[in-house]
Amino acid sequence: MEARFRITGQEVGVSMNATVATPRDEFKEATRSLTSVLAPLEKRTLIWLAHRMPYWVNSDHLTGLALIAMLLAGLSYWLASVTPVGLLLVVVFLAVNWFGDSLDGTLARVRRHQRPRYGFYVDHIVDAFGALFLLGGLGLSGHMSPFVALALLVAYLLLLVESFLATQTLGKFKMSYFKVGPTELRILLAIGNLVLLVHPTADVFGREYRLFDVGGVVATCGLLFTLALATVTNTLALYAAEPLPGRTARR
Repeated sequence: MEARFRITGQEVGVSMNATVATPRDEFKEATRSLTSVLAPLEKRTLIWLAHRMPYWVNSDHLTGLALIAMLLAGLSYWLASVTPVGLLLVVVFLAVNWFGDSLDGTLARVRRHQRPRYGFYVDHIVDAFGALFLLGGLGLSGHMSPFVALALLVAYLLLLVESFLATQTLGKFKMSYFKVGPTELRILLAIGNLVLLVHPTADVFGREYRLFDVGGVVATCGLLFTLALATVTNTLALYAAEPLPGRTARR
């Protein structure tokens, strides 16, 4: 069946049997790029775990677990202002966060229950809130200056925004930089907590500073450098794909 309409003086035919494209039809999931040091081992481990998860556990449960774990890690940092037990609890909750945050997508893929748009949105808004909880608690812990914690949070969120924009425009979701991904960052933070129990300060050019202040400044600089490099690289790639039109010769 076909209906015909007249638009700006032209007759246009529209088939009533034609399938109208929906946002779901038009959405194309970006290619994931994870080249961190532990990625091969982590992938095998996650697939092994996914095949052994109880059927009643789904990816939403794991995503919620990851968010709750980050909230508890932030509260544990706050607790660390009065007892070192808080630092040990942070290590535990970082491990729980890895379990939930890393396994949710793998479980969905193994069970063929992928929801690309929903998963991408929810997983990464959870990452943003998780960073807020963690660094907010760290800023209240007494082991890191609130200013350093805020600077680190801003740098992290800026890199997160750049990553999402690159995913949308280039079709590639980069999950690691310089062989370091989320799992490696969790491990480094956990090691830092254990070191903090023994050496709460660091000597820098003959002056004593809080260990996590030094680490936070270094981490912030590293994130900003990564942000600048990614911004330049992706801008050049996009410009090469969509250059300005050539100049029209003057008459």
